[in-house]
Amino acid sequence: MSDTVPYRPKAGEIPTAPGVYRFRDADRRILYVGKAKNLRARLSNYFAPLRSLHERTRRMVTTASSVEWTVVDNDVEALQLEITLINEFSPPFNVRFKDDKSYPYLVVTLGDEAPRAMVSRRRGIPGARYFGPYPKVWAVTDTLDVLLKLFPIRTCKDSDYKRAMASGKPCFAGQIGRCFGPCSMTVTIEEHRENVNRFVAFMENQDRRIIGELAQQMREAAAVQDYETAARRRDQLKAAESFFEKSAVVLGEKVDIDVFGIDHDELSAAVQLFIVRGGRVRGVRSWTVDKELDVPLAELVDSVVQNAYVDGLRPPGEVVVPELPDDAAALETWLGTLGGRKVRLRAAQRGDKAALLSTATQNAKQSLMLYKTRRSADFTTRSRALEDIQEALGMADAPLRIECFDVSHLSGTNIVASMVVFEDGLPRKDEYRRFTIPASSDDTDSIHQVLTRRLAYLAKPATADTPRDEGSRPAAADAGRAEVDADAGSDAAAAAASERRKKFAYQPNLLVVDGGRPQVAAAARALEESGVRGIALCGIAKRLEEIWTPDSDFPVILPRNSDALFLFQRVRDEAHRFAITHQRQRRKRDIGTVLSEIPGLGPSRVRELLRHFGSVSRLRTASEADIAEVKGLGPGLAATVYRHLRADGVSSPR
Repeated sequence: MSDTVPYRPKAGEIPTAPGVYRFRDADRRILYVGKAKNLRARLSNYFAPLRSLHERTRRMVTTASSVEWTVVDNDVEALQLEITLINEFSPPFNVRFKDDKSYPYLVVTLGDEAPRAMVSRRRGIPGARYFGPYPKVWAVTDTLDVLLKLFPIRTCKDSDYKRAMASGKPCFAGQIGRCFGPCSMTVTIEEHRENVNRFVAFMENQDRRIIGELAQQMREAAAVQDYETAARRRDQLKAAESFFEKSAVVLGEKVDIDVFGIDHDELSAAVQLFIVRGGRVRGVRSWTVDKELDVPLAELVDSVVQNAYVDGLRPPGEVVVPELPDDAAALETWLGTLGGRKVRLRAAQRGDKAALLSTATQNAKQSLMLYKTRRSADFTTRSRALEDIQEALGMADAPLRIECFDVSHLSGTNIVASMVVFEDGLPRKDEYRRFTIPASSDDTDSIHQVLTRRLAYLAKPATADTPRDEGSRPAAADAGRAEVDADAGSDAAAAAASERRKKFAYQPNLLVVDGGRPQVAAAARALEESGVRGIALCGIAKRLEEIWTPDSDFPVILPRNSDALFLFQRVRDEAHRFAITHQRQRRKRDIGTVLSEIPGLGPSRVRELLRHFGSVSRLRTASEADIAEVKGLGPGLAATVYRHLRADGVSSPR
């Protein structure tokens, strides 16, 4: 492998000015677009020795055959040009966005002779004013129903409006009291336009003073015995109160902000945008992101904010994000040009805005989990993933059964391991297994021990005369039946085979270990020693999501957005979760055992200790004085507890 790519520009050719750069392949297709304050400094990172590059960055620069750049005057122009090029060419190595759906908006067609209020998912209606987006159609429909009682305006279709105005008869919606435009024959075009302007002004400001004004008008009409007007104002007052009750106040009533919650992993990210107007959450947007290159959160925030406002959504005066990007100042300037006002980008750390950011982030976590669940539940997607794994690892058949192993420990003590099983790309939780490892020198030794124990169940029984078909999977009709040798020769052999089938099902096609080359080498040694054949082996290194195979100097690099890599990641994460859960359960039992062995501590005092501190970690880091504050414990017993906990040792699980 050469030190760098052959198309690297000569020293001094790359300018030090701000600009936008583009990597192209041999067919001149744009692979990646990026911006930089200093083009020479940024591009030099891509032309470092190939062995030092991130695996996926190396794949991008080696796929490309040329690089070009455009110099601009400042960071803001670089940002604008980058956005334009990404939207036009959709480079495969840039972050790609997948909107979960087209969201409904409340639209007022101000460009019409008699503007109409309607619910629509279509953007770009000439002269229209958009409010939203709303999370559900029913949410915007309910809002419109309430607002029409406050500001009666037209809702009928254009064809109905033209027919009514030509015939002089109210449109059908007007006849049933659903349309209040000129076609209802109750108001003129000028009067209707005034109502529309009031409607739009209220939606923009959402001033609660309208409640007091309507109440005053109702009382004044009643005082002069204009009961018909008083009844209309009463109904409008109820509608106004209902409108403001539909969304709880989350911030001050004059606060307009957008809050971006983001949760991401190595392959994808989920975004939740809370649109807060007048202190209330008026809309929610969510979308997912596929990451071809491993970008940090700050760079991801940059792309997310750009994507959110390119489709016409106007930014408010403040935008809250989980982390500020490097070009925050340029991004603020660009947002200001879109919104016609100064926009501040902020990473909230405390207070109500930070709490709202936390809520948005929690929703993003749920969205990401749902995205992964839906993706893995699709049969076509799972089949494609298994076929891609078969091709990438050079397997004879698709890995219909995958077993993945992970090790967890507490600073080298209380070592446990997990085995999770995926069949046809779906988890088989009834066949998950846990292992306790009495002693081990390191993670590789632990992997060797666990694989040796698991593979022992696949070995031929000592009393059997006929070996099993190690590479086959039982037919569906026999899947729930214990597999025994036809001529085992004794009831003992049959019982032993049956017991093995209860503990472990049929032989896997693929063994996966959590780790890189060292862990794979240890697993390969266990597989060789067992004598079992027909099983493929690989490991997945978490940091770079690389797939390592035995006797290979380089990892297998799967496309960042591939279904195969997604399945590998899900299998590995499930094994890690299962191991950590087992480790935590052991820790909980261990601390109870340690406390119960302390002289003077009975079950009630143990419960009081754990209840007082709320967690094992807080108890283990508590001082003697803190322990003495627990009900029923004096200074002497507190000192004894403190000494025992220190002697027991404290660490966090891997």
